[in-house]
Amino acid sequence: MALVLLPGLTNLIEDISEEKKLPPQVVEAALREALLKGYERYRRTLYLGISEDPFEEDYFSNFDVALDLDEEGYRVLASKIIVEEVESDDHQIALAEVQQVAEDAQIGDTVVLDVTPEKDDFGRMAASTTKQVLAQKLRDQQRRMIQEEFADLEDPVLTARVIRFERQSVIMGVSSGLGRPEVEAELPRRDQLPNDNYRANATFKVFLKEVSEVARRGPQLFISRSNAGLVVYLFENEVPEIQEGSVRIVAVAREANPPSRSVGPRTKVAVDSVEREVDPVGACIGARGSRIQQVVNELRGEKIDVIRWSPDPGMYIANSLSPARVDMVRLVDPEGQHAHVLVPPDQLSLAIGREGQNVRLAARLTGWKLDIKNSSEYDQASEDEKVAELIALRQEDEALQAEAEARLAVEQAARAEEDARLRELYPLPEDDEEYVGDGYTYQAPFEEAGETAALEPVDAEVEGDGSQMGSETAVEPPGEEAETNAQSDAELAAEDGAPGLAEAR
Repeated sequence: MALVLLPGLTNLIEDISEEKKLPPQVVEAALREALLKGYERYRRTLYLGISEDPFEEDYFSNFDVALDLDEEGYRVLASKIIVEEVESDDHQIALAEVQQVAEDAQIGDTVVLDVTPEKDDFGRMAASTTKQVLAQKLRDQQRRMIQEEFADLEDPVLTARVIRFERQSVIMGVSSGLGRPEVEAELPRRDQLPNDNYRANATFKVFLKEVSEVARRGPQLFISRSNAGLVVYLFENEVPEIQEGSVRIVAVAREANPPSRSVGPRTKVAVDSVEREVDPVGACIGARGSRIQQVVNELRGEKIDVIRWSPDPGMYIANSLSPARVDMVRLVDPEGQHAHVLVPPDQLSLAIGREGQNVRLAARLTGWKLDIKNSSEYDQASEDEKVAELIALRQEDEALQAEAEARLAVEQAARAEEDARLRELYPLPEDDEEYVGDGYTYQAPFEEAGETAALEPVDAEVEGDGSQMGSETAVEPPGEEAETNAQSDAELAAEDGAPGLAEAR
């Protein structure tokens, strides 16, 4: 069989390599696999309408495709074992036939033969299969390289450049810093900052949220400007004491996109000092606010409150409501993390904040439900009665929950005991020690833990839903979505001859 010519093969590989940001060797491997799948489809079409497909799933495992970049073509090769009597023409060859060419050939040796079909015999269906497989393999390689490049980055904060706009999202170019070209990343509307001015070629610091698969778009990076991890990163870069370990960030509560336009973005950061002689708040603010000003400038004027963390919940809550002055913090229900915060009348609005933002962030930072009370009108006896009722209701709910869990555990134990009894009476094949399964593994169903909805503040009552973090913020693994990218039959029918590989790009 002669070499099947593919004019422009070298340029095609170079163009795909540049467009997909893949090494030429990866493109060549994908092309070889696609051509092999096309040959397999060609062989199967020979039996359409005549008889059933005689080929098993791994029938073509001994076939391969060789690319000739100098002459710009390809060959299909088959590895065959030398036998005395041939039972499969695709896998075996007669000893007598081989000895006509090589007299020293022996039974059991392997020879490689050229089985390339003629260009005109390849057919439209084989050509379409080649194009589809090539496109899919390129996407798989691209996804794999992007995931390997970005998924294991030690530093999740990247420098991004604005490329274009799609609907309400900003498409930005990011680089992993490993010497590879830029990769496009999407900055969704919900992860943008209201004070950012996204103009062409403008650069921003962004937080890498996830690497996932998007239908019809392939692998996609999702970045954020509103993630709390970005604030942690900026402080770590600006404050040497954090880098050295003498100052640590305990918790961050951020509201980068407030529910109302009249309320600006704001962040509260709780810091602590490992060494007594180091002031953690002063270290983060810097001389005349020089350090924190750099963070504020990067976040385009976002307000940042740096407060001192304390192991005493009352002191920690009082600090978290800064800049408001607090008279007293009453931990009315420590088990339920409920506290009354008493403030002077002139500090009431400041402690609550515009539209409740200050107390809402304080509740998220500390993890406590905070009720802001006017200290001059506070009736301790009356408030204690209300709190006692709330505690009783909470304890009743907890008792009901515990009873339901215990009942469920008893039911599951009874069900398991009954299953074991029935299995003893009627054993299944897999219970036999000598039983060998067919590779199928049964996975028991599981129950996902329910998520507790965040409570919205009513008047001055806010329930904390935040969680403490260290100097590093964990990023959730990228989840992948399935993709379908089939070409219509009408377009495929228009194709003729050898596969139009240029369309696979």
